[in-house]
Amino acid sequence: MATAKFSGRFESLASIRKFVLQAASNAGFNEKEIYAVELAVDEACSNIIEHAYGGEGKGDIECTCNDLNGGLEIILKDDGKPFDPCTVSQPDFSVALEEIKPRGAGLFLIRNMMDDVDFEFSEKDGNVLRMVKRKKE
Repeated sequence: MATAKFSGRFESLASIRKFVLQAASNAGFNEKEIYAVELAVDEACSNIIEHAYGGEGKGDIECTCNDLNGGLEIILKDDGKPFDPCTVSQPDFSVALEEIKPRGAGLFLIRNMMDDVDFEFSEKDGNVLRMVKRKKE
C-alpha cells in the first residue's frame, strides 16, 4: 500500500499520474491497462479540483494505491463538497459529437476505464472514490 497527499491544483495532476503509474507498473499491468488507470485517475482528480473544491488550491487530494494480487485499488479522498454520482446523467451519444454536453462524460469515462467504481461521503472522511482495475489474463 502506498499513500500520498497532493495539492488540489491542476499542476499536481502530473505528479498524481506518476504516483499511480508506478503503482500500476509494480502491480504488473500492461501499457494499455496503465493508460486506462492513469486516464481514470486524471479525470477523477480534475473533477475533484473543479467540482468538489470549486477551483484550484482549495484543498488536498489523498491518493492510496493497494496491490490486490491481480488488480489495483485506487482510493481518492477529498474534503470538498459532497458528491452524489446519481445526480449526473449519462451523456447522450446518439447525438452529434459537437452537441454532447461535457457534463457527465468524465464519470462515464471513469466507469468505462475501471472495473469497479464506488463513491462514498461521510462527515469524517469526506468524499471517497474507490476504483479497481483488474489485470486481463
